[in-house]
Amino acid sequence: MARTKGISKRIKNSYEAAGTGRRAAGWDAPEGALNAIALPALPALRKRSRAAVRNDPYAFSAISKRVSNIIGTGITPRATIDDAGIRAALRLLWEDWTDESDADGVADFYGQQALIARMVEESGECFVRMRYRRPEDGYAVPLQLQLLAAEYVPIDKNFKTRAGNIVRAGIEFNAIGKRVAYWMYGTHPGDPSASNYSYNTLHRIPASEVLHIFEPTEAGQLRGLPRLSPVLLRLKSLDGYDDAVLFRQEVANLFAGFITKKAAADYQPGIDPLTGQPIVADRDGAPLVGLEPGSMQELGEGEEVKFSDPPDAGNTYVDFMRQQLQGAAVGVDLPYELLTGDMGDISDRVLRVLLNDFRRRIEQLQFAVYVFQLCRPVRAAWLDTAVLAGAIVLPDYIARRRDYLRTRWVPQGHPYIHPVQDVEGKLKEINGGLNSRSEHVLRTGYDAEQIDEENAQDNERAQKLGLNYNSTATPTPVPAKDKEDDE
Repeated sequence: MARTKGISKRIKNSYEAAGTGRRAAGWDAPEGALNAIALPALPALRKRSRAAVRNDPYAFSAISKRVSNIIGTGITPRATIDDAGIRAALRLLWEDWTDESDADGVADFYGQQALIARMVEESGECFVRMRYRRPEDGYAVPLQLQLLAAEYVPIDKNFKTRAGNIVRAGIEFNAIGKRVAYWMYGTHPGDPSASNYSYNTLHRIPASEVLHIFEPTEAGQLRGLPRLSPVLLRLKSLDGYDDAVLFRQEVANLFAGFITKKAAADYQPGIDPLTGQPIVADRDGAPLVGLEPGSMQELGEGEEVKFSDPPDAGNTYVDFMRQQLQGAAVGVDLPYELLTGDMGDISDRVLRVLLNDFRRRIEQLQFAVYVFQLCRPVRAAWLDTAVLAGAIVLPDYIARRRDYLRTRWVPQGHPYIHPVQDVEGKLKEINGGLNSRSEHVLRTGYDAEQIDEENAQDNERAQKLGLNYNSTATPTPVPAKDKEDDE
């Protein structure tokens, strides 16, 4: 038995990070699943994350920059069904509905996407409840979305239902581990002014009516963590340090001089010995002498001037702040230059590398979280509701539902870093057959069919008016290949 323990210890110590020596002493690495570690810490993490965003400019910048890159002007759908007429009808109905999607009436569907992303980044998660309306309410499609904060589903509710289902962190699971319901408060538990008869009362909402939006980082994770979790303490300490330096600079600006003199036999308190006039005094009676630019004051016999020597900001302030903010930027998956706006020591080539890597991470979130957890379920519920309400007629809908649901979700395209070079590169890819024009158009966040329609309308209007623009899209026919060239 002792020999087995000795072998196990030697194997473990072959990894320095698993050692138990002096360097690893005091290393707090608790055992347990992520849920066991994260759930007790979530209330404090949420409160501190929100407080940091409200008061810390770097925390606010981190969340704002990430939301603008994840959502932009919106992740828009493009139906892929072959029938062009059905695609056009779906697009028009969707555009009518997006303005009516918000149950609170403060944003359209794409504005809700941005708000959801902000709540997920700031608080770790967001709940979206499907609100089905009556056909006579006059909506394009009788469906609206209600956004709910994370506190609506309490993390401390863990029990077993009468049906035998398990409720963990406010989420009800059936015997095979599938989410079947969410236990929600009627009003926000942290808003006393909204208290009513349903305050502190839990309601069981079927999972088919609720979307839980968060980024899972481990299999089986129940609730989402705020984006700022790894850097909250660092930002708090850095903010305190920055405030201390700012206060020290305020003290440094209190430049003052002091006149010392030896008492003479004919000395008269409060009388300037040079002019014989009374000296102006402050509230405490201390004499004051004005100091003007370019002035030279002659002092009396036995008088001398001493200036205060307040502390300055120090030589390491800029480098220290930069180093700490670089660590904070890494912790929130954001380039330092975007977090701080400091572009002083970076070339356009390095910036391109940084942005490409950052955009790859953003695209991962867009499709793995927001398209999968939000856009696709909303589109499915919207289409089912539209068909049932008679807002659109789709032939053989039940049998062909999957075909009608096939949709490509397109995030807003990133702006060009070098507009001329980037466009020329895309044109060469299209002409060389390495990519299609439709694909490049979709990557910019637009619909190729809609652009073609607009180009056709522009060409028709220009011809009627007798105009000729070089920018007018005029497809060039491809000449037949000369047989002699093949020979």
